[in-house]
Amino acid sequence: MARIGIVYHSMYGATYEMANILAEGVSKAGGEGELRRVADPLLPDEVKQMEGVAAAIERQSHVTEATVEELPEFDAIMFGSPTRYGSKTAQLQNFMDQTGPLWQDGKLVGKPAGFFTGAATLHGGHESTILSMSTFAYHHGMVIVPVGYGLAEEVGSTRTGGSPYGPTHWSPMGGDKQGIDEDEREIALKYAAHFNEVADKLAA
Repeated sequence: MARIGIVYHSMYGATYEMANILAEGVSKAGGEGELRRVADPLLPDEVKQMEGVAAAIERQSHVTEATVEELPEFDAIMFGSPTRYGSKTAQLQNFMDQTGPLWQDGKLVGKPAGFFTGAATLHGGHESTILSMSTFAYHHGMVIVPVGYGLAEEVGSTRTGGSPYGPTHWSPMGGDKQGIDEDEREIALKYAAHFNEVADKLAA
């Protein structure tokens, strides 16, 4: 059974929801998906008290906080972040920047890596954010596992989130769409099962 870390940052809760779906997919495939929440020391107190943010913080309060030291213990790792100007959040970048000692000792070499994200607009960085996160895996010598086009037919038909680069969600402001839709969910579940299979084979 592969032990898969799902390390994410989520301010409003949508990326957290995606992380849960990915953990569900891993579990259904026979693996063990473990959520790890990246700490948010950069968020001002007045923002933490905003209605949507405060509710999201409360929903995630039970999730174990991610630590750099734990990363080598996982057989594989998925990283998730909302998009910020077409890239990952400063919070996830800050976490990744602390992995220098792991890089120096080659602790993550050969481990499968996957990435997921979401944006408020369809062209706000679904693909570029995953690409920006993937450089982390290149430098650590990890094995990047994408969605591709052959894994989930929904990748070719979705009108919301989901891409060959990795699972994504579209969370527009204004109520045009509520939550993760069926295409986004199916892509995430199929990806998680595939990711678990790859992790299992490499951990054997």
